[in-house]
Amino acid sequence: MVLSACTPAATPASSKVLVELTTMPGSEGPPAGAPTVEMQPIASHKDATYQIDGKSIVLLNGLSEAGAAPGSASRVITRYFGNDAIGDLNGDGKEDIAFLLTQDTGGSGTFYYVAVALRTVTGYQGTNAVLLGDRIAPQSTNIEHGMVVVNYAERKPGESFTIKPSVGISKYLKIRDNKLAEVNAQ
Repeated sequence: MVLSACTPAATPASSKVLVELTTMPGSEGPPAGAPTVEMQPIASHKDATYQIDGKSIVLLNGLSEAGAAPGSASRVITRYFGNDAIGDLNGDGKEDIAFLLTQDTGGSGTFYYVAVALRTVTGYQGTNAVLLGDRIAPQSTNIEHGMVVVNYAERKPGESFTIKPSVGISKYLKIRDNKLAEVNAQ
């Protein structure tokens, strides 16, 4: 009878294990020889976290689904819409991405937002999203002189949502302290 020891196969160098280490208050870091945390960069703006109405929305491959309320069968669905514009929005020399998101909250509306993914050394960091409107008709998103310019059509005041949007709107936004904020046209 022959016995042999079973050992796990060697881990390929390309495999990465994420380990979270916490330190106690007053300590100077992890113990000597402890494994370190390797943060994975967020490679796509479709896989970042954004803020909509004060709530964190985590997109995975451009999609987020969450319950509308605890115990509710209704779902809040947030989707990457597109209309990407690329350019430096925070003055760090890196190309950021402005784009549109839609959010369906379980009713008849489809709410459109503009958001920005700021390029960092580790990937993308999402900003807050700014509401454009309900059931609008997006036209273009551009970056001009460090500012996001979103062009879209909406309805006249008091018009029914059954009427096709026909009023042209341009919204101007800038990054201030890593937040997206509407500004007056310059």
